[in-house]
Amino acid sequence: MKSAFRGFYTTTIPHNFYGLTNYYKNRTPINRRKFQTPSCKFSSNHERPIGRDRAYLPPWFSVAPMMDWTDNHFRALARIISKHAWLYTEMVVAETIVHQKDNLDRFLAFPAEQHPIVLQIGGSNVDNLSKATELANAYSYDEINLNCGCPSGRVAGHGCFGARLMLDPEFVGDAMSAIAASCSVPVSVKCRIGVDDHDSYEELCKFVDTIVSKSPTRHFIIHSRKALLNGISPAANRRVPPLKYEYYFGLLRDFPEVQFTLNGGVNFIDQVNVAMGQGAHGVMVGRAAYNNPWSTLGYVDSAVYGVKSDPLSRRQVLEKYQIYADSVLEKDTPHRPSVRQLVKPLLNMFHSEPGNGLWKRKADAALRHCKTVKSFLEETLGALPDSVLDSQLSGDPPKWDGNFDNMETLLPPKYTAGTKDEFKLHACLAMSS
Repeated sequence: MKSAFRGFYTTTIPHNFYGLTNYYKNRTPINRRKFQTPSCKFSSNHERPIGRDRAYLPPWFSVAPMMDWTDNHFRALARIISKHAWLYTEMVVAETIVHQKDNLDRFLAFPAEQHPIVLQIGGSNVDNLSKATELANAYSYDEINLNCGCPSGRVAGHGCFGARLMLDPEFVGDAMSAIAASCSVPVSVKCRIGVDDHDSYEELCKFVDTIVSKSPTRHFIIHSRKALLNGISPAANRRVPPLKYEYYFGLLRDFPEVQFTLNGGVNFIDQVNVAMGQGAHGVMVGRAAYNNPWSTLGYVDSAVYGVKSDPLSRRQVLEKYQIYADSVLEKDTPHRPSVRQLVKPLLNMFHSEPGNGLWKRKADAALRHCKTVKSFLEETLGALPDSVLDSQLSGDPPKWDGNFDNMETLLPPKYTAGTKDEFKLHACLAMSS
């Protein structure tokens, strides 16, 4: 897709993102996207070395942090299907890490194969956020992310963090400064475009501007909906507030030194590529990756990253996952997962395929007595045709029938930094009310 709008944004991708000098080290060169210009050179983020002696491709595609979903076992499955997608943990509350410092493996340990991986933390106490980050730093995550977008009543209500933090950008700036000082990797913020009636583009820009000015944060994941904290569920918060992608593209225009990842309403790999063709720095996908992992993640390496690889059939993916899962069951640990927990990530592997309903019924029965994932698969896979188990993804991903072409006319007025004291007053009034 060619447009003057796209041409403008492809010149604004920042130079300093994620230490990609290290990411590309010792890797075979690939096509770095036709929309990038010679100015898009990647160098050390925040002038801070990663220090892990690892090399990864940039986070053009990432799997969103999802509570109760993106646990170690789903991430193991996701990594089998895609070698290059960036994976996020479930949110871990800072106080949990601090108070469980003698039991940290339960919350923070992960197999080395899951790199590149980002730890998302949540909290509203700067000291605890700093201490939690320092403890997590020993686990060699590739980035630390602060949750400023969750609208759940437990989090943004009683917990007073998540999306509610958007009402106090000064605090978030201080928190991100403390988090960055306590770790040796880049830091980022995941947020909405606003909260309740505080949903203007100017307020979003002041939120970003304050954090960037007070901390080394140079990466924001923008869920392009506002959060409603008064009485609707987290599920409704993913549907009811309208998507405003124009806010995301406005941020690309107004903060060229910052990296922005687009999130919200993205369900197709082709949609990812269309967004990046219009200048998006990266795209985060949530439930589409969980609800249809094989067909979604299976296209990431080839269609998003341009990396040629031998595609795996579902049967091959299951064979690899079974080895991982049964090795976990063999460990004598206090919090060893059950077969049901290990099978949970597999339940959407045959989304919309012939035999899926029968397979799920057999799975439910098998989970009542199977002691290993191997025995579970042996008992249930007969419900599925070989054509489903052994087929491989080929060609291009399904086409997305939408576009971002109208963003040029929908862009909000250009942000002009106002007085921060005035904005702090509005934020304090919002917090007190």
